[in-house]
Amino acid sequence: MSEPILLTGAGGKVAAMIRPYLLAHFGAVKLTDLRPPEALAPGEEFHQADLTDLDQAHAVAKGVRGIVHLAGLPGENTWDAVLDASMKTTINALEAARLLGIERFVFASSNHVIGFYPRSERLDGNERMLPDSRYAVAKVFGEAALSLYADKYGMRTLSIRIGTAIDRPRNVRELSTFHHPEDIAQLIAIGIEHPDVRNDVVWGISDNADAWWDNGRAEALGYKPRYRAADFADSLPAGTASGDLADLLQGGGLTSLEFDGDPNLWGANALKRD
Repeated sequence: MSEPILLTGAGGKVAAMIRPYLLAHFGAVKLTDLRPPEALAPGEEFHQADLTDLDQAHAVAKGVRGIVHLAGLPGENTWDAVLDASMKTTINALEAARLLGIERFVFASSNHVIGFYPRSERLDGNERMLPDSRYAVAKVFGEAALSLYADKYGMRTLSIRIGTAIDRPRNVRELSTFHHPEDIAQLIAIGIEHPDVRNDVVWGISDNADAWWDNGRAEALGYKPRYRAADFADSLPAGTASGDLADLLQGGGLTSLEFDGDPNLWGANALKRD
C-alpha cells in the first residue's frame, strides 16, 4: 500500500463529506483532529493530535505523502480563537511538512477572502483580497504562508477557495458557490498529484454557470467537475434581494455580520465600482 495522505480537521463537516472520495482515490488516509471522527472505514486510521503543538503536528505527519489541511475554526470567532485554532495550526502543519520533507500541501481556503467584492464582478483570483471576517483573515494568512513555503522551501502547494461545500444548492447564492464534495476531492487529488502544481490558488466550485469566479487555473490543471449547480435550480425557492450587504456582496452573511462601517468608504463602497 502506498503512503497515506494526512487529512487534518478530520472531525469537521467538510471532512466528513469528502472522506469517502479521498479514500476511494488514495486508498489510505490518515485522519487527525482533537476528537475522533465518526466510524472509520477500512483504509482510514485516526491519530489524535493538537496541531497548536508543533511536536504533535510533527508526530502525526510522519509517513504521509501529502497533507490536506482542513483544521481550523469553521466560522467566525474571536481573534484569540482564530489565532490559535486556525493560524497556529496552519503554520505548524506547514512546518511539520517542511521538517519531514513532505512536498505536497493542500489548504482549504475560502471564498470569504474576497467577500467584500460585489456579486456583479467576476474574479480570476489575482485581485487584491478583501476578507469579510476574522475567519477570512485566517484564510488569507494561510494562503500567504503556503506561498512562503512554496517559494522559500520548494513545497508544492494548492489553496482551494471553497465556495459552499454541500451536496446540492439550497438557495440562489449557492447556484454561484456550490461545490460538491466529490469535486472538492478531485481538486485535492490534483494538489497532491499533478506535476504542474507549484504555488497555486484555485476556486472551489463545481460547474456553475452563474459562478462569480473564473476557474481557468484549475481547468489548466485538469479539473473537470462532475456536478452542475443548474441541475438543482428548479427546486430552489425564489430569491429575494433585500439590498443588504449579505445579498449584494460575494461573501454573503459574513459581510454584514458586525458591520458598522461607513458605506461611503472602501468595503461597502465596492458595490458602486464599475
